[in-house]
This record gives sequence, C-alpha cells and structure tokens, in this order.
Amino acid sequence: MQGNADIIARLNDLLTEELTAINQYMVHGEMCDNWGYHRLHEAIEKQARDEMHHAEWLIARIIFLEGSPTVSRLNEMHIGPTVEQIVNNDRDAEATAVDMYNSAIALAREVNDDGTRELLTKILGDEEKHLDWGDAQRDQMSQMGIANYLANQV
Repeated sequence: MQGNADIIARLNDLLTEELTAINQYMVHGEMCDNWGYHRLHEAIEKQARDEMHHAEWLIARIIFLEGSPTVSRLNEMHIGPTVEQIVNNDRDAEATAVDMYNSAIALAREVNDDGTRELLTKILGDEEKHLDWGDAQRDQMSQMGIANYLANQV
C-alpha cells in the first residue's frame, strides 16, 4: 500500500530516535552492570528491548507503506558518567520520544492513516511508561539520597 510521504518521513525520524535509544540504553545498562548495580542494569536492559520492538514495528510499517526504512542514522547519544546522569539522560530521551510520538499521531490523524495512528499510540503508551519510570527513579534519588538509592540497586 502506497503510504503518505510525510508519514513515512516521520516514521523514519521515529525509527532514528528508537535506534539511538537502543544504543544509549545498552551502554548505560552495561555501565550499571559493570558497577554492580544489577537491578538498574536489568531495568535499563528491558527498556532497550522495548525500544528494539518499537524499531521492529516501525520498520514493518514503513515497508508496508512502501517506504525505505533508514537504519543507518542515529541521533547524538548522551552517555552519562554517573548513575544519576544516566537516569536523567534516559528520562530526557523518553520525554523527547513522547513529544515526537504525539506529534506523529496528530499527523497520522490529519492524513487519515488510522493504521499508523494505532501503532504510534501503542508505542506511545510504552514510552510514557518509560518516562514515568525515569521520573520515579529521579524522585527516589531525591527523597532517599543517591547513596541509599544505589544501595537498593545492587
């Protein structure tokens, strides 16, 4: 099915965002594992796997719309040198993703592409959960202090 060119371009922008997040989260997860923060490693690794699914779904949709998925492009990654910065950077990446998905959903509505709108709405729900998780981690660090937070991540 021939898709709308603007939708295909937007899907590729979202794909770039997802591929960047996968790489950033994999690095952050491995850093946490190396430091012995195994609970945090597992949580970040799960988010990376979620982003992999999102990328897969976006690729499938782009192909369905007879577009070409752009998988060779990444945005700038923000690798944090500390756990606190890791959480902040990943949380900020999720906030950007939520904004991008909301904008893309509006475009899908505008061009009457309900299949794309449904897919993007599904992914948006995951991104909002990731954003909420990041906010919760920041709240915990603030409320219990970084040392107590990190002790709970071992």
